[in-house]
Formats: sequence, structure tokens, C-alpha cells
Amino acid sequence: MTGAQARVVLCCLPPGGWLPVTAFISVVHLQLLGTFQLVLNHQAVPITIGSQRLIAFLALHDRLLPRMYIAGVLWPNVPTARANANLRAGLWRLPAFCRPVIDQSAQHLRLTNLPVDLRDATALAHRLLDRTEHSVESDLGGAGRKLSSELLPTWYDDDWVVTERERFHQLRLHALEALCDRLTTLGRYGEAIDAGLASVTAEPLRESAHRVLISAHLAEGNRGEAARQYQLCRQLLRDELGVEPSNSLRELVCRDRQVLAGTVAAR
Repeated sequence: MTGAQARVVLCCLPPGGWLPVTAFISVVHLQLLGTFQLVLNHQAVPITIGSQRLIAFLALHDRLLPRMYIAGVLWPNVPTARANANLRAGLWRLPAFCRPVIDQSAQHLRLTNLPVDLRDATALAHRLLDRTEHSVESDLGGAGRKLSSELLPTWYDDDWVVTERERFHQLRLHALEALCDRLTTLGRYGEAIDAGLASVTAEPLRESAHRVLISAHLAEGNRGEAARQYQLCRQLLRDELGVEPSNSLRELVCRDRQVLAGTVAAR
């Protein structure tokens, strides 16, 4: 149901009672980060894997899509008639009180305008990366936690998930680094280090993640922590890639002679 088409239609909600569809949309949300969950009134709704794939696909594309296209992508290795039947089954197997999440016509489907954690995290990441965007507390507070999870990390069999996962992975890495940098500038070192560690954990061989984390340690005056982080980065790059850290990272560390002394002694 689109905003223009919104009208009061009754749907049954367990354990009984009736709510308008417009009210239903306000109490249901979709989780795609970490794991798939369609959450209604703070409780996950059990639905079949076929219905999960359908809802996730519609959420990732976020536009009106032809039914035949959806069926062909979700079930690429079966005849067209069978793929279309699988699509109908996925829709039919949705619990009746969850069907309003999909806007249906004879030829097209789309997800209704319900909250999706991936959309929220993506919008947050873009705001953090926009240097012209004024940082607000609602973005900085807890942003590292909101960007800590991957998109459907256990779904490996669908190319359309893998592609979107990598896109979001790169976006959130850049956003976590930007968050660490912004929090360091504001003197919120504990939160900055938390964001930097989240970025390093997500991609241990990413030198730029180590750089912002080292910068946060140095800004707080923790030379030993900065030295240890530099050595960890250096060892990882040597062991996994057979390369040394870049000159720019070494120069960052060398700006503080006590850190440099620690890194030289550890060689």
C-alpha cells in the first residue's frame, strides 16, 4: 500500500483484536542487519525462507518491480512457470497479518513504507560521510552500534544479496572511520575508539581503519595504545599481504617520538 493509496483496511493481529493497516505499518519493522527478522510488536514473526527471500529482495530494491522479474531473479534455475508458482507460494505463505507489508497488483510488487534497519543505517552512513552535514547528537550517539552488523551475513547463495552486502560493507566501513574522526575532533575519545575498533574488526587489513584508531589514541594522549595498534597493523599487513604500512601511517606515528621509540624497540 503506497501513501497515495493508503486507506483504512482492517487486518487481524494476534492474539486478537483489529487494527487499521496504517496502524499495522507503524508497529512492524524489518531487520536485515545481522539476521532476517520481521518484527511485529517487538516480537519476531516466524515466516518461511521463501517469504523471507521475497521480502528481503523487495526491501533491497525498494521500488515497484514486475512479478516476472522478481520470480526470475529469486528462482533462476527453474522454468518460468515454476518460478512464478514459487512466487505465488511465497506470498500465500505469509501470515495473513503480515501481508500488508507487500503492496500487490496483478503485475507488480513492492514493499510498503515500513521501517527497515538497512535503510536507516544507510542514511546514517551518508550523513556521517557528508562533510557539509552538521553532526547532531542523534547521529553520533550510538552510531557505531547501528553500523556494527553486516547485511544478512549468512545468506551466501543469492548473488543479489552478495552484491548488496559488499556495497553496504564498504559504505559502513567509510562511515565508521568518519565517525571515529568526528568524535576524536569533539574530544569524545572513548566513543571514537569504539567506532575505530568496530571498523578494524570489520576489516582488519584496512589501513585507513587503523589510522583513525591510532589518531584517536594519540589525541587522547595514549601513546602506548597507539604504538600497540601500529604494531598490530604492521604485523597483519606483513603476515597477510607481505607489505609494510604506508609512509603516511608511519609519519602519523612518528609525529610523537615516544610512539616512534616504542615501535622501533619492538622490531
